[in-house]
Amino acid sequence: MAPASYPQDLLYHPEHDWARIEGDEATLGITWYAQDVLGEVVFFDLPSVGTVVSQGEAYAEVESVKAVSDVIAPLSGEIVAVNDALAAGPQAINEDPYGDGWLVKIRLADPSGRESLLDSESYAAGLTSTTGQA
Repeated sequence: MAPASYPQDLLYHPEHDWARIEGDEATLGITWYAQDVLGEVVFFDLPSVGTVVSQGEAYAEVESVKAVSDVIAPLSGEIVAVNDALAAGPQAINEDPYGDGWLVKIRLADPSGRESLLDSESYAAGLTSTTGQA
């Protein structure tokens, strides 16, 4: 598994999802903390390109040896790409959650949605206050 980290170039949703915004698109994934709590990821239910996701709503499921968990959209938009490599190698979510373990890319419906997300320091501080760990 990857070492604990919360890159500063990302924005974070309190439900442990991240967004990397580039122009009018965003790459989405789950945080290091989320994959650590889940344990070994064994399946990612790939959503379809063209699916519209809403900020704060579930858009996919990740299955681990411990549980099945909803993946929450940190931003709203239309899915324009999915990480097809996760179908054969979902362990990338554990090994590289901010790189090869990305889940989907969306075209942003409302760029101002980013205002409700957390920076890395605020996200990590929230983890420390609720779990005693970062």
